[in-house]
Amino acid sequence: MTRQGKGAWSVTIPAPVPGFHYYWFMLDGVRVNDPGSRTYFGYSQETSGIEIPQPGADFYAIRSVPHGQVREHWYLSSVTGEWRRALVYTPAGYDDHPTQRYPLLLLQHGMGEDESGWTRQGKAQFILDNLIAAHKAVPMIVVMDRGYADPPGAAPFALSDNLGLAAIRTAFTRFEAVVMEDLLPSIDRSYRTIPDQAHRAMAGLSMGGMQTLFIALRHLDTFAYIASLSGPVSGGSDANQSFGASLGARFDVARAYDGAFADPAGFNARVKLLWMGAGSAESPRLRTSIEGAVEALHAAGVQVVYYQSPGTAHEWQTWRNDLNDLAPRLFR
Repeated sequence: MTRQGKGAWSVTIPAPVPGFHYYWFMLDGVRVNDPGSRTYFGYSQETSGIEIPQPGADFYAIRSVPHGQVREHWYLSSVTGEWRRALVYTPAGYDDHPTQRYPLLLLQHGMGEDESGWTRQGKAQFILDNLIAAHKAVPMIVVMDRGYADPPGAAPFALSDNLGLAAIRTAFTRFEAVVMEDLLPSIDRSYRTIPDQAHRAMAGLSMGGMQTLFIALRHLDTFAYIASLSGPVSGGSDANQSFGASLGARFDVARAYDGAFADPAGFNARVKLLWMGAGSAESPRLRTSIEGAVEALHAAGVQVVYYQSPGTAHEWQTWRNDLNDLAPRLFR
């Protein structure tokens, strides 16, 4: 940055692509946020953020339509022994129709973010408001939880290329227990859900997409709709592999995800929608892992929908586009 008069500094940067972007300042070697910006939880900490408008992309804008509400839901986890907060979107009219029940979408964030990401950075509530008002999506309850279930005193879970698949499985198994034993029963007690497999979906972005495939494919009696948004796909089944190595492995339809796809006809009969997506500008390694899995599943006869967000990378604009494509396909 260049120092101006009266202690002000300025800089002109290349124009970022449209969408949401995190940013911060390095001040004499110390990372600090912009006091003129709201902060958002990303990169595993509160950090500044800026929205670059995309001309014509008003599907996530606040429009003059009936709006739902985003509520805090606190529950005590029997798995972690801690109080946890989930954010819950209820569609417009939820309080006006006390006998109506709704399908449920469990929607997860990515690595380094938390349960606030989908509403603050992703604007999921406005995407759903607009789709529901236009009768393009059915009214639904959306639950957004924190995708970590670290044991008390343990270092926070973090994905890295060198992390072994066994360690990832251990971390995801703990979160799976939170979802199945604590979160969903608590939500069913507190909200007017339709608590059956046909009215339940799980989706997530990046790490949340990995968690979705890990959890939902192990509980096909609970989830009829499964979606991975830019979620790295583990091609092999070798627990001794590293996460990085697994992304380059050939996708083994018969053995992947504990054999969930081994019977394509049976899978297609149980699962109403398997959806995978990526941005066209994502890293080749990530896109290859996702597209390779889609091609292998198609070849084996597994029904899967693939969506590519045009011109976007591993960023919130991709996942906004993803949700805008995914939500109208749910609970039909």
